Amino acid sequence: MATLRDQPGGAARGSVCCAVMAREEYLNHLASVPLFSGCTTKELRDIAKATVELTLDQGKEFVTQGDVGREAFIIVDGTAEVTRSGQTIGQLGPGDCVGELALLDHGPRTATVTATTPLTVLVLGPREFSGLLDEVPTLTHKILAALAARVRDLDTRAYG
Repeated sequence: MATLRDQPGGAARGSVCCAVMAREEYLNHLASVPLFSGCTTKELRDIAKATVELTLDQGKEFVTQGDVGREAFIIVDGTAEVTRSGQTIGQLGPGDCVGELALLDHGPRTATVTATTPLTVLVLGPREFSGLLDEVPTLTHKILAALAARVRDLDTRAYG
């Protein structure tokens, strides 16, 4: 009895087709993240290659104030609470980036971040983060804009 594998282009062709469809679906998924909106397909592919998607349970603390930062997290789905010295200082959602400061300056984490819902994040190590900043200008500009907004917010809080 002949199987799909016995046919010319059989299982391998079917697997490649499914893999291509899955990859395109994943790129569409990445494009829906606000931080990545405006990225080209090539840039989305670079992001996909550089990141690992991770699902975290509600209540999971994934960044701890004072710890050495070894990765950055980009929230794809769900929400998280940011605390500093036990006080809530903010909420995060899709498109927000966490941990990039530690990768930029090699300093300790400035806050604790805990998932308040089931959370899907993309994880970037230091080498991958640096590579993406060099290779994906759209992402670099958005991260810089987010950091500038944080500085302005802190300035307003401190000086009115």
